[in-house]
Amino acid sequence: MRLFAIRDYRHLFGAQVIALFGTGLTTVALGLLAYDLAGPRAGTVLGTALTIKMVLYVLIAPLAAAYVDRLPRRTFLFGLDAVRGGVVLALPLVTEVWHIYVLIGLLQAASAAFTPTFQAVIPDIVTDDTDYTRALSASQVASTMESLLSPVLAAVALTFLSFDRLFLGTSAGFLLSALLVLSARIPDARPSTHTKAWDKAAAGIRTFLRTPRLRGIMALNLVVAAAGSIVVVNTVNHVRDELGGSQSDVAWMLAASGTGTLLAALVLPRVLDRIAARTVMTTGAGVLVAATTAAVTLTAAGLVTWTGTAIVWAAIGVGMALIITPTGKVLRASVGRNAIPEAFAAQFSLSHLAWLITYPVAGWLGTNGGFTLAWAVLAALAGVGAIGALVLWPRSHDGRGATTSRLVTAARPAPSTDRSTLTKAA
Repeated sequence: MRLFAIRDYRHLFGAQVIALFGTGLTTVALGLLAYDLAGPRAGTVLGTALTIKMVLYVLIAPLAAAYVDRLPRRTFLFGLDAVRGGVVLALPLVTEVWHIYVLIGLLQAASAAFTPTFQAVIPDIVTDDTDYTRALSASQVASTMESLLSPVLAAVALTFLSFDRLFLGTSAGFLLSALLVLSARIPDARPSTHTKAWDKAAAGIRTFLRTPRLRGIMALNLVVAAAGSIVVVNTVNHVRDELGGSQSDVAWMLAASGTGTLLAALVLPRVLDRIAARTVMTTGAGVLVAATTAAVTLTAAGLVTWTGTAIVWAAIGVGMALIITPTGKVLRASVGRNAIPEAFAAQFSLSHLAWLITYPVAGWLGTNGGFTLAWAVLAALAGVGAIGALVLWPRSHDGRGATTSRLVTAARPAPSTDRSTLTKAA
């Protein structure tokens, strides 16, 4: 409750929740629109749209970080929300498949610029480290609740409305999100130490490559994407074809994974107060490797059951939360305040690059080679990422003690400053 007593954070969190549900409802409506235009080719249309999304996320986020310090961040975020609302409003008017690709490109380009900028704003508003950890967990809970509730809300809305009316509602949601952003007091970004746009765009990537714990996060991104792709891409066919379930059964299985994420995210703030982020995140990697291995075992041995699948899906949800929730805290502790936008943009881009690798494995290989082969490859990728994280992120950089030394050096004050006070602040 102390966190939500911060007025500007409360407004921004409200904007995030509304925008998340807008995105979730747009996804449902987009699938129906693709089926309406393409029929049996709807899966291909959605697959292409998803690829466009990932490519833009990888490319746009670093560029947004390169220019965001030249713009008022509140106005920038408001404009991006307005663009998303306008694009969604135009989607019901399309008559050709290529129209979808163009509009989705615009929508995802705006989202790719919005998300890392929004993430970089929060540390400037929630300055207490404990509160910031809870802000990260609240963000994870909001994302999870969206994945759980958006299909339910869409199902209820479609009982009374045609799917094109969903676009009208989600457009209004993006505009409301924009107004909440506009009502918050958002400080402008601190000037970057880099003068050239390319240097700014590449700065975050270079920081990841030279910082041990951020190299570990890059490896953990692969673990999350490998396990998460099984849930995101293969749940529909697995439930419908392997288990013989209905459309509602698909939603319940997705909810099993979301419930695992939600429960873990609720517990994590207290855990991270006592246990180093590296320990929590590598534990999450172990959970995901075990879960993907279990998924392969079930399909290879022909032991696929509702209970077994639900347990594996829930474990994947827990493992993903253990890795994703502390990531922002590690990023914040790894760079100076001036470099926070660049770091968040780099993480946004690098994490989606991992998904761009694993989505085709789950989708194309799963369709053509079967789930056992596809999931075995994904389990192997998860194992490689987990081992890589342990090697690239030494225990001496676990977020306690040694990890503050670089920040102390970067922000070293005049010699007269009390060193003990500086160390405590770091």
